[in-house]
Amino acid sequence: MGEPTPSRSPTCSVVVPVRDDATELRGLLEALERQARRPMEIIVVDNGSRDGSAEVARAAGCTVITEGKPGIAAAAAAGYDAARGELIVRCDADSRPPPSWIAAHQSAHARHSPRTVIVTGPSSFTLPAPFGVLAAAVYLGSYMLATGAALGHVPAFGTTMSMRTHWWHEVRDQVSRSDGVHDDMDLSFQVRPGEYVRLEWSVGVAMSPRAIRPGRGGLQRWARAVRTLRRNWRPQKPWERWASRLTFPRVPPPVDPAPKGE
Repeated sequence: MGEPTPSRSPTCSVVVPVRDDATELRGLLEALERQARRPMEIIVVDNGSRDGSAEVARAAGCTVITEGKPGIAAAAAAGYDAARGELIVRCDADSRPPPSWIAAHQSAHARHSPRTVIVTGPSSFTLPAPFGVLAAAVYLGSYMLATGAALGHVPAFGTTMSMRTHWWHEVRDQVSRSDGVHDDMDLSFQVRPGEYVRLEWSVGVAMSPRAIRPGRGGLQRWARAVRTLRRNWRPQKPWERWASRLTFPRVPPPVDPAPKGE
């Protein structure tokens, strides 16, 4: 695997998949405008919006691309394919990153080995204290524990994550673009032995509480989780993933030089 080492402050492309979410997107773009370090580009992937989301993005100076295949997985992948930065930084339209967010992602990747291919972080819901933090701890904690047990490592969380662009191009053909999967969970299954996902508190964001509202959306999220697990367990069961990661040599053994003349 090629491992180009990014510069000390690697360039960043922010990718935001969106569909009919103009109001939330406007709030996100205002938060990105306040970043202490600006990304080299913001790519908004319009996934068939009818509410003016694309116009909001263009008015803010974003690069807008269109993905006709419905679903976050296809829209996010289209944005990743178009990204030109050394890092792809992903969030959702309802993410509310603090001004240090881009700089925190850059610093995390610069601090870790190139084998750290994804950096992700926590979130809190935009609810009155302390309910926002407590609800997010249950929601995200359940995801991290259950998915981490299946993966053998920390999973990526699409509300705030970044990955090395060269790594995306290595695994992109293995990633599902179906609306029936969780894109961040499916992407996490492509992390190979010897590669790492780092959980960094410094890249945490706030987000809308709509993910925990009762209704059909919750059932759809559970169904996507089951399909994502089923898809990725076919080639490798959880215990096989754990075994391959635990037995992967952290430091390659020294190679004795061959005697001259051989």
